[in-house]
Amino acid sequence: MKIDSRWVGFTAMVGTGLILMFGLPQVFDLFGIVQMTVFAAMAMFALSQGFLWGYGGIMSFGQAAFLGIGGYAYAIAALNFGESTGAVVIAIVAPMLFAALLGYFMFYGRISDAYIGVITLTVSVILFELINSTSGSAYRIGSAELGGFNGIPAVPPLNFPGDPSSPLDPQQTWYACMGSLIGVYILLRAILASRFGRVVVAIRENETRAMLLGYDPRLYKLLTFMIAAGIAGLAGCLFTVWGAFISPTVFSLTMSAQVIIYVLVGGLGTLLGPILGAVGIQYLIILAGSQSMVDSNLGLGVVLVAFVLLVPQGVVPVIRDKLLPLRKPRSRKHPATEAVEARR
Repeated sequence: MKIDSRWVGFTAMVGTGLILMFGLPQVFDLFGIVQMTVFAAMAMFALSQGFLWGYGGIMSFGQAAFLGIGGYAYAIAALNFGESTGAVVIAIVAPMLFAALLGYFMFYGRISDAYIGVITLTVSVILFELINSTSGSAYRIGSAELGGFNGIPAVPPLNFPGDPSSPLDPQQTWYACMGSLIGVYILLRAILASRFGRVVVAIRENETRAMLLGYDPRLYKLLTFMIAAGIAGLAGCLFTVWGAFISPTVFSLTMSAQVIIYVLVGGLGTLLGPILGAVGIQYLIILAGSQSMVDSNLGLGVVLVAFVLLVPQGVVPVIRDKLLPLRKPRSRKHPATEAVEARR
């Protein structure tokens, strides 16, 4: 019986994720688990950009906008509700609704790809300036003060669903964060294996041909944009929970640039690449900060230039090509053809 290599890879990835999820707390101390938690949150953020850019062909220079909306939505909702269950849902839905509104005007307005990048970047800057100017008790939503440049401190932790009297400890938060990362990976693999995913890839490859075959690229791009925004919002929620704090810096250009570097370093057009890129870059940032050897932003710039010049396809594609040079290439149909067959 012939086994599909894609199924083997998927099983290996999920199995590895589960091993790390339950195994790392047995190896690392509390500080190490806390660091691993932010790695998982940033890996989820990278997956949102990797899916949007690598598979949807939509380059967002302001993905941090959705990370920040998700983080602020969670903080405000958790402070008002007094528990995290509904706040997590709002942290996912709020950036998706914002992406639906923004994406409608971009995609149905026939904005070119270059201007989409500029618009998303501008939106992120606007949100940074907007939230940064909300100092004072007058700027509040319910009982939650926005705090301006000082941010929102003492954000409530995650709790067991429906039980605000049982907050999660750091190890349980790690399980929740890593479990969410595994769940998002499974979701994206399922989406890409579906008819919807094949059409999204077909539009990326040849939008005109997909349109002539009867698909509406605007709708598929909008839905892809919304899915990526929801994933980024969940990452922002977990990032806020990790630090029990959120400030306007989450909308900064640095955050938007970092996620692009995650994807470029790991490998565009893969799901494993953004995860590895996020973990590797975050580790280097923490290492540089602890050693005080070099400014982290300068280091990120050097890494970006080096990979663009020397390894433009990213780490995962290079390793895949090097380890499997003798693998007989599987004949593949054009994504648009696959989309047509899926429609039958």
